[in-house]
This record gives sequence, structure tokens and C-alpha cells, in this order.
Amino acid sequence: MDVKGVQGSISFDGEWITITKKEVGQEQRQSRIRAADVTGTRLKPATRLFHGYVQFVLPGSAPADESKSLLTGGRPHQSDPHSLSIRHSANDAAAKLVAAVEHARPTP
Repeated sequence: MDVKGVQGSISFDGEWITITKKEVGQEQRQSRIRAADVTGTRLKPATRLFHGYVQFVLPGSAPADESKSLLTGGRPHQSDPHSLSIRHSANDAAAKLVAAVEHARPTP
């Protein structure tokens, strides 16, 4: 299951989430997270005017703050390794990916 985002992508194989990002002028970087380690997910759907985002919260960490800049439209900063900005066209795929991750998380 894959979601193409803004300057990156998220893939989920049922156990591992892989977030790949490529910032302008930077090397591509990859972050892998086990779905069982995720304590929360956040999905802010994109609109036609503003990008949304997918974010995964891990134990001992708080969700990344949303930027209040007009250009970033309330998304976490690009340097946050556990989130990815998405376009309006990726909303459905992102919702399915988040649902799959939630289903793969252990129940308390």
C-alpha cells in the first residue's frame, strides 16, 4: 500500500511503515516505523487549496506541531520524520493507509 505525497511517499507492507522524503537540495532520507510501535495516527485531508498530512505518533513523543504559516497551511514541518504532506488527490489512499496501520496496531 503506497501513498505519494509532496516531496515523498509512504508505503506500508502490513508490518512496517516506510516514509521516504526528498527535500529540495537535500539527500533522500527514509524513516521506518513498525506499525506495532505506533501509538497514534493523525490525518488532515488536503483541500484543493492546501496540502494535508499524514502523521504517526510514537511512544514518548508528542505529535509534531503544525506550522501556522500561510504557505504551509497547518502542516508539520518538512523535517518531521514521522509525517508527510499530501495533495488532495491522495486523500483516499492516505485514509486507507491510516486505517490499515490502525488495524495492524495491537489492541490494548
